[in-house]
Amino acid sequence: MTESGRKRADHTVKKARFEKSFPKRESAQEKSAPSMKGKEKAKDMDDTSEPPPHLASTFKIVAGSYEKLLYGLEGTVSPSESGYEFHLEPIFIFPAHVSCIKAVAASPGGKWLATGSADEIVKVWDLARRKEIGGLMHHQGSITYLQFPSRSHLLSASEDGTLCLFHARDWAVLRIFKGHKGRVNSVAVHPSGKVALSVGQDRTLRMWDMMRGKGSASTKLGKEGEVVRWSLKGSFFIVQCHSSLEIFSTDMVLRHTLSHASRIHSVRFCKRVNGAGELMLVAAEDKKVSVYQVPEDPEETPSIIAEMVGHSNRVKAVEILEIAVPPRTNSTSTTIVCTVSSDGKIFVYDLAGLPADAKDRVQLQPVSEYDTKGTRLTCVTISEGRADSSEAGQKRKRGEENDEETQH
Repeated sequence: MTESGRKRADHTVKKARFEKSFPKRESAQEKSAPSMKGKEKAKDMDDTSEPPPHLASTFKIVAGSYEKLLYGLEGTVSPSESGYEFHLEPIFIFPAHVSCIKAVAASPGGKWLATGSADEIVKVWDLARRKEIGGLMHHQGSITYLQFPSRSHLLSASEDGTLCLFHARDWAVLRIFKGHKGRVNSVAVHPSGKVALSVGQDRTLRMWDMMRGKGSASTKLGKEGEVVRWSLKGSFFIVQCHSSLEIFSTDMVLRHTLSHASRIHSVRFCKRVNGAGELMLVAAEDKKVSVYQVPEDPEETPSIIAEMVGHSNRVKAVEILEIAVPPRTNSTSTTIVCTVSSDGKIFVYDLAGLPADAKDRVQLQPVSEYDTKGTRLTCVTISEGRADSSEAGQKRKRGEENDEETQH
């Protein structure tokens, strides 16, 4: 894979493949308008409705560490007297890189796993077979961020100031995004797949046109952004720096500035299990994950309604996954939250434990955990496990085959 990844493929062919995997291009009128400017553009980006994916009843957690070790866990859900319960079992533990692991990402559906390290290599693994596919050596600095924006694409960021988009069939480079002067800290692809945001050491927020493979806008933040995230619907985004969270509208107008109680390490958005609305999960130095309620009115400021507790050291990363659970009185699914900490523990929380009418701060305890016995965990990803039925598995298989066909 390394040799094929190094070769430059025909850009015309790659461009056609890439466009088939994402939403269609804008009209000529939309092209002439500045990116992310105006109400019409914002409205277009909010329209990202998709049919709900099939939910698996098992899941896989993969965590990286300073000690170069990669931990893989399989999670299962089983019926219990209280409704259901979670179990975690280790499926692999091994040194995956020659330097500390700084980023991990699993593809939708859990087929591929990508890991990035200070050794400047992105390694790709077949997660189901637990087998290394090869290494992508296109960066000249530590890997800082990895994401699969779709089943068939991998996006990486590095201290060398660049972002790379890879094709997950032959692992060739489709796009190289250049513009940052210094380390790229975080990347966020809009739910539509059309644009991406990035923040870095140069104290700028940059927007990238994923369809054309070039930068479309940038603005100076005045501080080094460490994390950037889109909301679930893509109607706004946040930029995190130290202990502050800045909330921007799609046209890059600052709406709110939140001052968190301690330094922040990770942020994720998710929907509520009980009741309607959007939540923002903030993992921080204070050994917990704060759960913010995001008001529907953009003029209102998000506020903390719950805390996920249990860790004895800083929480380094948080990830979420919606999964199927044994039939209950009011739901057949829930959203689990996975956290890793410098205390060496991996926790799983169940958002079904958050009441719909929670007003005072609710404390959520982990429903399952795994102890690495002191390993300093740095990053985590979570993906679907096997399907609930053979019929669902066939549907997923056909979907993957169709996805591959769009690449030819």
